[in-house]
Amino acid sequence: MTRGIPMLLALGAAAGLLVAAPQPAADADPLKNPKEVHLKNVRQLTFGGENAEAYWSPDGKKLIFQSKRDGRACDQIYVMDADGSNARMVSTGGGKTTCSYFFPKGKRILYASTHLDSAECPPPPDYSKGYVWNLYPGYEIFTAALDGSDVRRITNNPGYDAEATFAPDGSRIVFTSLRDGDLDLYTMKPDGSDVKRLTKDVGYDGGAFFSRDGKRIVWRASRPKTDEEKAAYRELLRENLIKPMELELFVANADGTAARQVTSNGAANFGPYFFPDGKRIIYASNVGDPHGRNFDLYVVHDDGAGTEQITFDPSFDGFPMFSPNGRWLAFSSNRGGAVDAHGRGETNLFLAEWR
Repeated sequence: MTRGIPMLLALGAAAGLLVAAPQPAADADPLKNPKEVHLKNVRQLTFGGENAEAYWSPDGKKLIFQSKRDGRACDQIYVMDADGSNARMVSTGGGKTTCSYFFPKGKRILYASTHLDSAECPPPPDYSKGYVWNLYPGYEIFTAALDGSDVRRITNNPGYDAEATFAPDGSRIVFTSLRDGDLDLYTMKPDGSDVKRLTKDVGYDGGAFFSRDGKRIVWRASRPKTDEEKAAYRELLRENLIKPMELELFVANADGTAARQVTSNGAANFGPYFFPDGKRIIYASNVGDPHGRNFDLYVVHDDGAGTEQITFDPSFDGFPMFSPNGRWLAFSSNRGGAVDAHGRGETNLFLAEWR
């Protein structure tokens, strides 16, 4: 749920891990680690390429995700059945896309795309400035029918608009925008009207999701503290860039009030999603890797207590989302040992039964 920003699959890669994929032992199940006691019946849904941010349809029968496949130079949006079959592209095929989501009634989809700015892929980030994310100004938010037809633009802003998800009742969309000079959270109606700003602190706020009852949101945020850190952050913003090295999780009421910080570990924490009970949050973090390259899934209570590591694969696990009935967990991972032509771990979508 880079949500909206290029996929955070490693600190040091534009997409995918820029490390050789670890090879499992000959007698080991490459999809499952014995320490992963909460995951049962792990199954792989995609095979090859870069696939991430898989999110459930309201009836639990389909997943929508972003993928770079079929020889395309950048991500497009796809829908598939929950068993991995019948994958089909539903975005326009132009530009770069990210952050897709189903409407709560499942009859339309939501995603961000640069295709109106250019049919070509936007240029990659300039890593001479370190590991940075591009905030492409051409990103706008669109809705479409399930088959990709009837594309409707619902934002019209010269800066970055992306990272959009729905409230369960369909009344509001939460998204990230640079429209007021900082990366803040906003909500709007499904047609793009009645835009309201939720966050105002200096720093990046993004990747927000609503709780199952629609009363709260959870998101990731950077909070530069010193004048020097704030100046460096603003300088990168002027170039439509950010450095996602430290991201903490926050929760708030759905209108942005009563915001409070959940994690304080100094790591890159992202992709937070509420458990169905609304009391716990599952998310990805590199807190367990001193080199910052390996991301695993963790669970924490919404008050910051009781952190528990869920996955233990020595590569990347991220973008977790529970199915509507709470039984299944969809997530993205480099597990399985497959590598691309550059020796990087392929990023695929996985499903596991939660226990």
